[in-house]
Amino acid sequence: MAFLGATAAFAIQACASSNARDAREEVTSAEIHSAHVTRSTAVTGAGSEPFAPNREAIEPPRPLYAPCPASMTLIEGESCPDVEQTCLEWLDPPSSRYAHFRCKRYATHATCKVSTVYRRYCIDTTERTEPDSQLPRHEMSWTSSRALCEADTARLCRESEWVFACEGVEMRPYPYGWERDSTACHTDLTEGIGRVGHLRDLRAPVGSHVRCASPFGVQDMAGNVEEWAQADGPGTGSKMGWKEVLKGSWWIPSRHACRQFQVGHNDSYKGAETGTRCCKDAEARASDP
Repeated sequence: MAFLGATAAFAIQACASSNARDAREEVTSAEIHSAHVTRSTAVTGAGSEPFAPNREAIEPPRPLYAPCPASMTLIEGESCPDVEQTCLEWLDPPSSRYAHFRCKRYATHATCKVSTVYRRYCIDTTERTEPDSQLPRHEMSWTSSRALCEADTARLCRESEWVFACEGVEMRPYPYGWERDSTACHTDLTEGIGRVGHLRDLRAPVGSHVRCASPFGVQDMAGNVEEWAQADGPGTGSKMGWKEVLKGSWWIPSRHACRQFQVGHNDSYKGAETGTRCCKDAEARASDP
């Protein structure tokens, strides 16, 4: 998403004399002959019969293996479908209606209650951005998000893929760790957000909160904009009867935990707070059949 520019300048010089040109050609020919002899000697050895040169010595190197596009991060490891995370301290006072809503501090150990599942795939390192902008796309529905991903030969992430990219193999409750930090991500804004249906646009540029990174280095998985995911299960899956799942919440004071989710909006719902992140199957390793 960076743009590069370059300028070039050139000058035309007068031609040298034909004798000087011939001399240069002779030197060039001599250099080429010398390089050929040196390479041949190194390959065949002194006094040996010549044989076909080492192809690796004369062919350009092949491109390095890349399992994911440059804009995506490889996610690989054992993920937990059902985890137990213990909150040790809540952020809001007991008298608040949200007393057990936002956890201030979790126990620094999570327990996987079932067998883990090996996963390997690619995910957008940041939320998808507006054209010619570093602001995340918004006003995106589940349907338009799916179309955007598929147009780029990607797909909507399954919720389980989104969660694993957020929490990592440690099963962190927050992408950045075990204790809530309202300054790490673009979260917990309370002033001037507007009202439902008339929200102020308070998006931040993607990646601008450098500490808001998951163990895999995926950014902005808490706050900024809420991201559409696809429910797990066969086909489009279902979570509480919905195939459409929103992940990560947005800039309001929400839970912002990796396992937090929202359902209840249909596939055409869109708002100032809804954005997109895509996933893609990783390329097979060079050694894979």
